[in-house]
Amino acid sequence: MTMLTAIHPESVFIVSGGARGITSKCVIELAQNYPCKFILLGRSPLLETEPIWAQNCQDEASLKKQIMQHLLEQGEKPTPLGVQKIYQQIAANREIKQTLTTIQQTGSYVEYLSVDVTDAEALQQAIQTVSDRVGKITGIIHGAGNLADKLIEKKTGDDFEKVYTAKVQGLENLLTAINHQQLEYLVLFSSVTGFYGNIGQSDYAIANEILNKSAHLVKQRHPGCHVVAINWGGWDSGMVTPQLKKEFAKRGIEILPVEVGTKMFVNELHTANHETTQVVIGTPMFPPPVPLDAELKTYRIRRQLTAAANPFLVDHVISGNLVLPATCAMSWMINVCEYLYPGYQLFRASEFKVLKGIIVKENISSEYIVEVQELEKINGEKVEAQVKILSYTDVGRVTYHFSTKTLLVREIPPAPVYENVNLVADNIITTQGSDFYRTSPSALFHGPTFQSIQRVINISPEKITTACYWKSINSTQQGQFPYDWVNPYAADLSTHPLWVWLYHYHQQVCLPGQTNIYEQFARTPCDELYYVSCEIKQKTAASIIADFIIHDQDGKVFYRLLGTRGIILPKLLD
Repeated sequence: MTMLTAIHPESVFIVSGGARGITSKCVIELAQNYPCKFILLGRSPLLETEPIWAQNCQDEASLKKQIMQHLLEQGEKPTPLGVQKIYQQIAANREIKQTLTTIQQTGSYVEYLSVDVTDAEALQQAIQTVSDRVGKITGIIHGAGNLADKLIEKKTGDDFEKVYTAKVQGLENLLTAINHQQLEYLVLFSSVTGFYGNIGQSDYAIANEILNKSAHLVKQRHPGCHVVAINWGGWDSGMVTPQLKKEFAKRGIEILPVEVGTKMFVNELHTANHETTQVVIGTPMFPPPVPLDAELKTYRIRRQLTAAANPFLVDHVISGNLVLPATCAMSWMINVCEYLYPGYQLFRASEFKVLKGIIVKENISSEYIVEVQELEKINGEKVEAQVKILSYTDVGRVTYHFSTKTLLVREIPPAPVYENVNLVADNIITTQGSDFYRTSPSALFHGPTFQSIQRVINISPEKITTACYWKSINSTQQGQFPYDWVNPYAADLSTHPLWVWLYHYHQQVCLPGQTNIYEQFARTPCDELYYVSCEIKQKTAASIIADFIIHDQDGKVFYRLLGTRGIILPKLLD
């Protein structure tokens, strides 16, 4: 059993980038909760005293005015760049001193070392000297980092080195300079950029993802050490300008208040979180919309389908065959479109048709093509496309499997309210939960991935209302069909009430053939109850048409399938 260690008064933390910025705010909060010893590292030199001419200037404007006056007195011509450089040196010096003072006031020991973590030799010497004086280093907080945001085609080698070395080489140098066996804490300041990616930050994403993987590696080798890579989102600090906040708001990215983020930082160092090696504190970095040109284009994206890569297929077996659910085919086409147009999201899929279903063979890989033909594009508003899934036979003949028209938009309309909600139980069908599945010739054939109807609330010749609960599955089970905005597994489950209705009244079963309109307003709930109201529109000997409205208990619509046609099977499925 691993012995957990807590921060104690003799704990000694080396903190890179710890005297300024967000890292310093986190260290101050940590010191207020756990007074101990902190050695702050930074590249800025620390001036014991400021120039006399700067001492009475507290605001930026008056200080810059004094800098210009000083340069003129020295016979130098003030330039904006030169004035800014001196201002930043003085401002940095003030911030460092304020950090040291605030930490000292907590009862902690603190000192500042001016050293570059990318200089291995200087860092080794500085750490050895301070360790001899204050005691063995028991913790590392690696907060140093640089930015050089540019589109990848405009980045230079120097840009990459500046960003990469501060994060990666800095960590390597710290771990080289400090005995691993004595470390009780290793805290790495990573970024949501490394987890999600972000435009203009390819180098920053690489560097931070290496920190994430390094955390897992160190944890494997030193399980007794409290290791965590914190993937921070944007902080409400000086680096996030009002303009950037506005852009983040457009992209749905929330800004982390400093007082909240610092407390979350301290919480991650609590012994209760000893086994959490990586954590994301921030919202996903949704990309800004791609600019759309006027030219209508056609794309073809190929994919090899295998049974082994898609474990969920064992829960969708028809007549002994692994059959790709129609909802998975729909989500496949939708996901391709959303990948092609970052910043745009599926609102409607219309005229969805099952042309020839896909049977996935065991131990055989088959190639399929998603063909996207643009129909209309309005920059910043929408993209419409005709989408098909096709394949080629051995003799080169094309086979079309599924087709639909997609509408992607920048903003999803507000969710409507279903006015005909009826959650009054009539107790006509008393079957519950798993009893709907594979217990009789009339039961639904679907395995656990596509379950479960919890109960039938009420049923009539015109309508069936059910309570459903879809239990989330892991990424391995999802295979090549991950769910996000559109959930093909829950969507398949949401059509099951029609099967129940059809058998109850006609002793028949059906499979999906087409859907006139699929509209999505919100994500389908996972691991919680939701409701499906299925309205029967038409019934013939060969087919049945129904509308499915998926909603919460108050009628707020998550998504709806209108004009869905089911093909009635001549006999029950095996």
